[in-house]
Amino acid sequence: MLGWEFPPVINGGLGVACHDLCIALSKYASVTMIIPKSNPDFVVKNLNLIGLNTIDTKTLRNIGFANENYKNLEDVHFIDAHLNPYYTSKTNGDQPLNFKSQFLKPLKIGNETAEVFHISDLYGGDVIEKVTVFGKLAAKLACTLDFDVIHAHDWMTMIAGMEIKAQTGKPLVMHIHSLEVDRSGPTSKGWVYQIEKKGMEYADVLMPVSHFTGKIIHDYYGIPISKIHTCHNGIRPVVPFKSEKLFKEKMVLFIGRLTRQKGPEYFVDIAEKVLQHNNNVRFVMAGTGEYFNLLLERAALKGIAHRFHLTGFLNLDKVRQLLSMADVYMMPSMSEPFGLSAVEAVQFGVPSVISKQSGVSEVLQGSLKFDYWDTDSAAQYVLALLNDSVLAEKIKEDAYKDLEHISWDSAAQTVISGYKKFNLVHDKITS
Repeated sequence: MLGWEFPPVINGGLGVACHDLCIALSKYASVTMIIPKSNPDFVVKNLNLIGLNTIDTKTLRNIGFANENYKNLEDVHFIDAHLNPYYTSKTNGDQPLNFKSQFLKPLKIGNETAEVFHISDLYGGDVIEKVTVFGKLAAKLACTLDFDVIHAHDWMTMIAGMEIKAQTGKPLVMHIHSLEVDRSGPTSKGWVYQIEKKGMEYADVLMPVSHFTGKIIHDYYGIPISKIHTCHNGIRPVVPFKSEKLFKEKMVLFIGRLTRQKGPEYFVDIAEKVLQHNNNVRFVMAGTGEYFNLLLERAALKGIAHRFHLTGFLNLDKVRQLLSMADVYMMPSMSEPFGLSAVEAVQFGVPSVISKQSGVSEVLQGSLKFDYWDTDSAAQYVLALLNDSVLAEKIKEDAYKDLEHISWDSAAQTVISGYKKFNLVHDKITS
């Protein structure tokens, strides 16, 4: 597998999803995950995690330091300061890396000189160059490993996946968690869109996290439906709890990045309409993003700032604290491939109102759904849940029953069934 982020070095839900899917898949197959950057003290049972800032003597031997010099490195476990694995001119048939990058730096180990992939921030700076260099280096490393399937997650690893397929001939699976069309709109046709389109065309199988995303892949990228095998996300089981609010009003909660894709401005509009009928409500947005200041201004202009709160970024514990207080969860996303936060809300017994333009609406049959632009309907749903305790309890119970079918083990089995359906594996993976 190829990933861009992985706990504890994460920026959003992608790293968590990759981590949980890997753990579930390890019950059925031998899984190796290659990522740019990880914590060297973070070990996952039954997973061969090759973080690009960790190193050991076995890896050194595998990638070309099988000589006397590595004996001086027997005690080396990791290299500090954001260094990725070493790649030498002896790797992959004695072919040197034939490109240059600001993220490649020479490092002397004994009598050998290795090229080091050095990044401190996964998403800052020139991300395009980072993913390009990562692709070249990941392909070098992959050629030393024994594997049957290349499984790449999202556009940041597509170049790596294509490089590895070109060099090894092994089948390529692209797992699609989010697309440029989701993030920037259907008119976006920039570099990221182009690499997504090329990567999905080159892949043997696509595994979007919802049928909603699969339709976008077909409609906006021109990929045949026959290549698409939907794999809904799972969820980590949690023990829910309830907490007392610091205020007497009811609370409607939004969790997510404050970006166009998540529809945060619609949340403000819904808040205004609800408060016109019930002023005993507070609206809380947990997250950060480029819309932060715009939302503050929008709430102020609508005269609802006294009932509207933006928390900024919150860690998982604080997010769960908010969930334990919430009376209604709202997800007005314009284009949401899945939407794990809605499932988390259901786990905490919070009745949810979610947009139909989301993958999670396919698996949360019990939640109330609306078209993201229909803020009138959304506001009416929120008012009904706040005012009718019987309805709120029914929505909670119906959605909670849906959790029985949402698990990472189920997702792993869907991945395995996809491997077999497209004849990517034969006898090496258990059922």
